[in-house]
Amino acid sequence: MLTFKSRDNKFIKVIDCNMKKLLVVILTSCLFSNILYASDLPKEFNQFLFEKGLTKKINICKEEKQYSKKWFDAGCENRPGGVFKEVNDLDIKRYKDRANIPWDGKPNRDTLFFYAWKYLDDDAGFEKIGSEPSNNPYKFEFDLRENKDVNKEILNSGLLSYLLYEDGKIVVDKKTPKDRFGALFDDTTRWTSASVGKSMVSYVVGHAICDGYIESLDTKINDWPLIENSLYHDQKLIDLLNMAAGDQKYSKTDLTKGKKWHKNPNRNTVKFHMKEGIFKNTKGKKSKSKYNYSNVVSNIVINYVWFKSQGNFEKLLEKIFKDKAKVANSVHFLMHDKDSVQGNYNVTENDGPIRYSFNASRYDYLRIAKAMLDDWQNDTCAGKFLKTLYQNKIPRNEKWKDDNSPHLNPKSYSGFFYFDYSGLKNKPVMGMNGYGGQNILIDFEKSRIIVMNAIHDDYNWKKIAHSVIKKGK
Repeated sequence: MLTFKSRDNKFIKVIDCNMKKLLVVILTSCLFSNILYASDLPKEFNQFLFEKGLTKKINICKEEKQYSKKWFDAGCENRPGGVFKEVNDLDIKRYKDRANIPWDGKPNRDTLFFYAWKYLDDDAGFEKIGSEPSNNPYKFEFDLRENKDVNKEILNSGLLSYLLYEDGKIVVDKKTPKDRFGALFDDTTRWTSASVGKSMVSYVVGHAICDGYIESLDTKINDWPLIENSLYHDQKLIDLLNMAAGDQKYSKTDLTKGKKWHKNPNRNTVKFHMKEGIFKNTKGKKSKSKYNYSNVVSNIVINYVWFKSQGNFEKLLEKIFKDKAKVANSVHFLMHDKDSVQGNYNVTENDGPIRYSFNASRYDYLRIAKAMLDDWQNDTCAGKFLKTLYQNKIPRNEKWKDDNSPHLNPKSYSGFFYFDYSGLKNKPVMGMNGYGGQNILIDFEKSRIIVMNAIHDDYNWKKIAHSVIKKGK
């Protein structure tokens, strides 16, 4: 028997009649306080709630005042037995004119739940390119201990999963419980990360170099027709990987201009941005090379690897994720198609349709991070690539500093990775950080990895991640 805890700590008993059929919910308490009719939320979300047994059936004719407009609209005057409707009682705040939670938002539990569903639903609509699971997935060893700080955050924030790996074993393993976000997230859920995906792009670049598809980090990407008329033409690959491509006039995190096109570069293909969008006819207009975090760059890089791999891109991904990391579930980068691009035109492989957004399950993110740790410590070709990035790190030189923030704490950057966290300067600690609180930290000296998935970055990152790495064992 399963239970789903309500906000007032009363329990709803859930009887599992058949693991593949709908859950039957016996309500002993209302989940939440304010009734919200199913029609006020997307029908797909309401269907999801219904299938998970998270709705209840009400008689509208008894809930609404007799002879009121809603009472008449339901046709109660002609239905003496009542009119029944499935409803949910979630207290959800929808953010106006945006598809996600703002970085400084303070969503309640119900709002987090809705946006977690929304993120999963939105990502399901994209084409994908990636790797199938290994036939022999890596099996972790466990020596578990409790961490009260992690326990607190997993119950009071948007944190979905926390894994701490040290000396070859998982020692802390927590994921959101059934009565919080467990209906949305489990061990097999492929959770998407945006900017952690940039780091995955970099790891793919390293293997493309090791396999001879790309000569070196100093290779100039001047052989790719797609960018020949843009400011990225004839630039070194390392400058793009370091976010130092001199594109600050045209792009910050998002594009700086755009009336005919969306400022978010993930709304279109590389070809569109280079041929029709903001980078059209920008060849030779590169500014001074300095750190400038630009989302469009990682899309350029992953599609350049596709171009250079000469039809072997998916084989390259399988070599990395299936054969080396030994993932247990499929892992993917998202891709554009005609339904996802602004303009609704037919998208081809030559248009640069691959996005840096990456999805994997919680343990598979750890498997990939462990592969990076093994590469570094065994001094493999990919490990030498990571060490070269570390040696070529550049200062971020950002005005805003915040030691409590995974994005603003590190002082250096290289190859789509963060370095030089406070108290860890010149220590081989490499970080990956993405929107909504996706975070991975690898301490190459102490063989420690922390992997976190989240809906929102409202958890105490410094206490459960930075301080854990900084203190060591």
